Amino acid sequence: MRNRLLAATAAVLIIAFAGSLFAADLRSNILPKVGIKNTSVSNNDVTTGEIIDTLGYESVTFIYMTGTLADSDVTLTPSFEVCAIANCSDAAAQTTRLVNTIASATFAATDDNTVKSIGIHPNARYIRTKMTPANNTGAAAFESVCILGHPKVGAAQ
Repeated sequence: MRNRLLAATAAVLIIAFAGSLFAADLRSNILPKVGIKNTSVSNNDVTTGEIIDTLGYESVTFIYMTGTLADSDVTLTPSFEVCAIANCSDAAAQTTRLVNTIASATFAATDDNTVKSIGIHPNARYIRTKMTPANNTGAAAFESVCILGHPKVGAAQ
């Protein structure tokens, strides 16, 4: 009986200790993915990012970075599409359930070498971001990273 009690106590302590490690360690709670590969555009064509599977995660954050924005009046505006099908053949725009606003992650011509972010609670399993330039005739360099966070079970994989 005593050995069972000791084993049960040890199991509880191990679970509690492991749980506290995951809570204190950011890397175990996030999974970075490529959102939009490093690109430079000199027109107003929309750049579509990678399709990201959010299964097993409770939060999604896109981090956007610019390089040099050569045009004096360019703007870069992010948007999102969510999909239930892995190839996103059923893509639909998502404009709700944002943690902050699209405007807070939009870049102006003066935002060279700047980082902005936006959180989203997707309405479907798959998500991808898009970046839409406006008034762009010079080179606009940008990219994004998607951070999947708060894994439902265990550490981020």
